[in-house]
Amino acid sequence: MTPDFTIIGAGLGGLTLARVLHVHGIAATVYEAEPSPTARHQGGMLDIHDYNGQPALREAGLIDEFRDLILEGREATRVLATDGTVLLEVPDDGTGGRPEVQRGELRQLLLDSLPAGTVRWGHKVSRTRALGESRHEVTFADGTTVATGLLVGADGAWSRVRPLLSDAAPEYSGRSVVETYLFDADTRHPAGAKTVGGGSLFTLAPGKAIMAHRESGGTLHTYVTLAKPQDWFAQIDFTDSAAAIARTAQEFDGWAPEITALITDSDTAPILRPLNALPIEHRWDRVPGVTLLGDAAHLSIPNGEGANLAMYDGAELGKAIAAHLGDVETALGEYEQAMFPRSAEAAADGAELYELMFGDSAPHGLIDMFTGDKTMAGDVPRGESRAV
Repeated sequence: MTPDFTIIGAGLGGLTLARVLHVHGIAATVYEAEPSPTARHQGGMLDIHDYNGQPALREAGLIDEFRDLILEGREATRVLATDGTVLLEVPDDGTGGRPEVQRGELRQLLLDSLPAGTVRWGHKVSRTRALGESRHEVTFADGTTVATGLLVGADGAWSRVRPLLSDAAPEYSGRSVVETYLFDADTRHPAGAKTVGGGSLFTLAPGKAIMAHRESGGTLHTYVTLAKPQDWFAQIDFTDSAAAIARTAQEFDGWAPEITALITDSDTAPILRPLNALPIEHRWDRVPGVTLLGDAAHLSIPNGEGANLAMYDGAELGKAIAAHLGDVETALGEYEQAMFPRSAEAAADGAELYELMFGDSAPHGLIDMFTGDKTMAGDVPRGESRAV
């Protein structure tokens, strides 16, 4: 008997799983807390890697459609000193393996590839519980329930499915990001547009950074990273945009004004995003009828891999289920045993990257990485701040 398949979370990982199952003729239902596909801004740019994100889209049968979403030139990277001096310039020559797309457009591509009704919007999970015999029950905020033979938690950092498998919970990493935006920058903020260039900007110092990315439509998306305890941020009133921007910018006194203007000239209220993570070696014993993917399974500090790993998890899980449709437990076991070391390696690499970017050697650690091993040039935290 083929079990019924229930996926919690309509992010990139859950949707990739649903799509790969659909390609193999297997129906699944995705439950999502958000009331509609457009209820929330889906974040910034994603660099989709040729060794995990792109293979996942190929398994989903969407690689050609993905290529239509690519924003040319966005793989260019610039590293500036705090006085505005250009320390490193890496152009986008079209040969890189990490093309950039808007997260929201990629998510919409996956949504459009699924049969109507696959995603049930407005279903916020309040709890989950085991029913026995490999079945589980999901209770939603409105009091309704669904029982399922296979439950997949693709519901992110604060997963409601994870407690069925693990007692682990995300912990604060010691860093937070403050996000700002400049719109129509080439016309309205030409100095900022010139400073960022055509792709990504990194201005780093020990314990702090101003990073930015050129998105579509002339939008500059800035990520201000500060290594501060949560109590420090709690003293800032982020409901008072002007005060919050001024206090954040104060940490960068003496930096070139064209760089700090990416904060002070913001067209939006600043958004605070604490960076949380699960233990690097997070894993669990096999529990029949349930598993996790993406941030629910292996939340790490944003390092350019989160979305790619989530999609790859979804594709690999979908392939395993299709190959063992009569024995889903074998599929889940194979998937988890491959996923655990894969995600741990990525998280460990991310921790090493953050030391290069924000440690005592900043910015020279990152520059040495770029100039010493160009294959790592895309492994920088951008577009992943939703994983908090």
